[in-house]
Amino acid sequence: MAFLLCKRAMGFSPWFFFNWKGENIMKQTKVFLNESEMPRQWYNIVADLPTPMSPPLHPGTGKPVGPDDLAPVFPMNLIEQEVSTERWIDIPEPVLDKLCLWRPSPLYRARNFEKLLDAPVKIYYKNEGVSPPGSHKPNTAVAQAYYNKVFGIKRLSTETGAGQWGSALSMACQMFGLECRVFMVKISYEQKPYRRLMMMTWGADCIPSPSNITQAGRKILEEYPDSPGSLGMAISEAIEDAVGDKDARYSLGSVLNHVLLHQTIIGLEAQKQLEKIGDYPDIVMGCAGGGSNFAGLCLPFARDKIHGKQISIVATEPTSCPTMTRGPFAYDFGDTAMTTPLLPMYTLGHDFVPAPIHAGGLRYHGMAPILSHLLKEKIIEARALDQIETFTAGINWARTEGFIPAPETNHAIAAVVQEAQKAKEEGKEKTILFNWSGHGIVDLAAYDAFLSGKLKKYELPEEELQKALESIAGYPKP
Repeated sequence: MAFLLCKRAMGFSPWFFFNWKGENIMKQTKVFLNESEMPRQWYNIVADLPTPMSPPLHPGTGKPVGPDDLAPVFPMNLIEQEVSTERWIDIPEPVLDKLCLWRPSPLYRARNFEKLLDAPVKIYYKNEGVSPPGSHKPNTAVAQAYYNKVFGIKRLSTETGAGQWGSALSMACQMFGLECRVFMVKISYEQKPYRRLMMMTWGADCIPSPSNITQAGRKILEEYPDSPGSLGMAISEAIEDAVGDKDARYSLGSVLNHVLLHQTIIGLEAQKQLEKIGDYPDIVMGCAGGGSNFAGLCLPFARDKIHGKQISIVATEPTSCPTMTRGPFAYDFGDTAMTTPLLPMYTLGHDFVPAPIHAGGLRYHGMAPILSHLLKEKIIEARALDQIETFTAGINWARTEGFIPAPETNHAIAAVVQEAQKAKEEGKEKTILFNWSGHGIVDLAAYDAFLSGKLKKYELPEEELQKALESIAGYPKP
């Protein structure tokens, strides 16, 4: 009677499965790390940039922002990370203890999707959907809640688009005994009630934005009573709510340096996992709204590229919100009410209100300054995809790999399909790695809209783009 034995292949660490005759009867699908192998430090790419980044500017003085300027908004321990040029920053033990609930996350080989595409590609993906809220967002939410707690803060205020960040911070605040208030983009609040219920289950106060409880929200509603909201609007409300309370601070789920820093645990784990099986990607991909999940996977590989490795790193975004592919690199505010510093980034203008597409997490008008700098320096590249193409890819993924992706993640999957088709046409073998940033189990209304034919192809009209960019006319140039 046949039975399974585990043997190590000579020179490699993956496990292969054999029957009693020594015949290989199963191909490896997942690569795991033990908790003891989890990275103990975050990686800060600022230390390796070949050219320096432009600094954030104070909108009143036009001079670079200093730590004291950020103190009313963030705790000083996170501000220190925001401005750090150290290459490696230790992860505190209490943060590691919480991350171990789901980390290290598995690296998968998408063998069934490869068969569907019938192309000379190997496709690996980092499954960040295994966290309790179902996305990559807790990687920084846990860290931010911890640092605020030890600084003496009692309440955090934040914004959320599709709800992944809001639910992650709600959970993290509960872990460390903090109160949490989330301003959720109104269109997502209405379309994604289960995200809202997740936040409430973890004890957070979830408010549709724009709202009547802040001056910024009231001003928007006076001018646009039926506004669907935007991340820029929700950020304005969250910052106003935080700075008006001495026991509160603001928490951001993307864009800023310290947020991207916390997410690098994804790419650092992936490098260890690929090393275990003796592989390395030709292409690294991920979807990008503000940039956190894409940066989390790609920044450790961007370091390799800076030091000579031949690798393509591709960020994907919607054609309805083409920040990196059609926006200029400019100084702009991170929010609608112009309460943030001026950030050097690719932008569509802080007044930009995206079309109410379902992939709410990719509806931000700007892009992380670190990623914007890497794009400007041609270390990474960007690609825009239409939602019909992305949902088609997501459906095909679900029907082959089983896991239903978040609508945001579908943008990365659609780009993987493009790369596979290109490899087939060129007759070249390629290894692709992408970040499967979260599951879509609570986004099924978006799939219903697609399957019932309600979603339409949409590309931002040029006249709307130019009108939105009027808001940054006359601003300093990076």
